Amino acid sequence: MQISIGYELIYDCPQPTPMILTLNVHFTRVSDIIVPDYLIADPPVPFTAYRDGFGNWCSRIVAPRGQIRLSANAVVKDTGKPDVVAAWAGQTPVQNLPGETVVFLLGSRYCETDRLSEVAWGLFGDPPNGWGRVQAICDFVHKHIAFGYEHARSTKTAWEAFNEGTGVCRDFTHLAVAFCRCMNIPARYCTGYLGDMGVPPPHGPMDFAAWFEAYLDGHWYTFDARNNTPRIGRVLIARGRDAADVPISNTFGPNTLKSFRVWTDELSEG
Repeated sequence: MQISIGYELIYDCPQPTPMILTLNVHFTRVSDIIVPDYLIADPPVPFTAYRDGFGNWCSRIVAPRGQIRLSANAVVKDTGKPDVVAAWAGQTPVQNLPGETVVFLLGSRYCETDRLSEVAWGLFGDPPNGWGRVQAICDFVHKHIAFGYEHARSTKTAWEAFNEGTGVCRDFTHLAVAFCRCMNIPARYCTGYLGDMGVPPPHGPMDFAAWFEAYLDGHWYTFDARNNTPRIGRVLIARGRDAADVPISNTFGPNTLKSFRVWTDELSEG
């Protein structure tokens, strides 16, 4: 299948404002790109690109005073298959984990493992472990948090989401990631495109989505506590410890996001 993806962001800056943008499709999907997701700025501005410490593509610009429109429109191919389910995957003892996974065991800005450890062991300390334990975490978080855009808050942490019982997809993900880490399972935060392909209506407004990957039996597997069912058509943009590592933009000065649109649609064949 082919998927049309893209975004339009309009910022209003009272002065020239440096920005770091994390909006490009992840390098692991480069071979799937049919129409590249080139960043287009209106008015045009020069930009430089680099890869951050997690391997994500980032762009640096200086937005001029006034409004700037940032957009991209791309096409990617996809298998059309749902997320892999590997119910047999076991948990790797901490002492045997590869070094590069250990950072995803540690607490981070939005995932306070120190505050949630006792809760996690009380909820998930008994068997199953491995895949079954991660799925039990997703089941709990899916039921525990009531979804609603009115509950969104950029500063909300996993601990706060647990206590408030409300949030958006990033809050589901932060809480599930924190619980996994508390249970000695490396977990990393993911952001990207996730359309409504294969999902019956009604469909909500489109946005960038958050999910996570857990390290089991030598592989990273996709989990989604918000939707809690295998989905098709995920297009990864970035991975990190939590949302602080993968914001769509880091702005270094006052600004207002005046407009925000995201799209991801299956293209008809022929």
